[in-house]
Amino acid sequence: MLTDEPRTTTQQLMHTACGRTLAVSRFPPEVLPDSGRVVLDTLCEPYDTGQVWISLTPAEARHLAGMLLRQAAAVDHPRAPCPGRIEVDPVAGDLYAIGVRSHALAVDQPVDAGGADSAPTPVELCASALASCTAHYAGGYLDRHGLGRDGLHVTADYTMAQDRPARIASVSIEVTAPDLPPEREAGLLAVVRHCTVKNTLDHPPDVRVSLNGTRRAVPS
Repeated sequence: MLTDEPRTTTQQLMHTACGRTLAVSRFPPEVLPDSGRVVLDTLCEPYDTGQVWISLTPAEARHLAGMLLRQAAAVDHPRAPCPGRIEVDPVAGDLYAIGVRSHALAVDQPVDAGGADSAPTPVELCASALASCTAHYAGGYLDRHGLGRDGLHVTADYTMAQDRPARIASVSIEVTAPDLPPEREAGLLAVVRHCTVKNTLDHPPDVRVSLNGTRRAVPS
């Protein structure tokens, strides 16, 4: 059952609409060095008589599948924690599970592109990263100046390039901060225009792609 004992590592929790809390984790190598295990726990509730049941919505089932897949991949390919590492594994069709530290995310494709539209697309997550980083910096600015975050809202409208290579051509960010005094507007804009994600887009990183763990780069 759900526990904080150190027998498992990197626990991920999911709270379901039916009132269950599921914990997905794995036995660390020092516990089962010859055969790793993925661990799925849930609490017994007062209404459980004779058996423990769990019902999942389709979205919850996909989320749980992604969590299990992340832990299975970690058992198959144990690695020490590495800052800046994101891992991706297939779930079904165009649905992929993304592991970020102990968090599980997902990406999919729209129905008209062959997916099930069960999650945002990678491109949408890219634009979302910029919008959420902007919000984070805006919120930090408001906090530093003793201003409330009430009403803080960020939208990102993006367009795709019409030529090759496939890419986002433009992103328009709109920050709404109703309680921001006029004399603070320039300061907030200066801060959000230099958020980490925008800095990364303004100064593109060196991206290298390798295959099967080799150091040989795959031509772009």
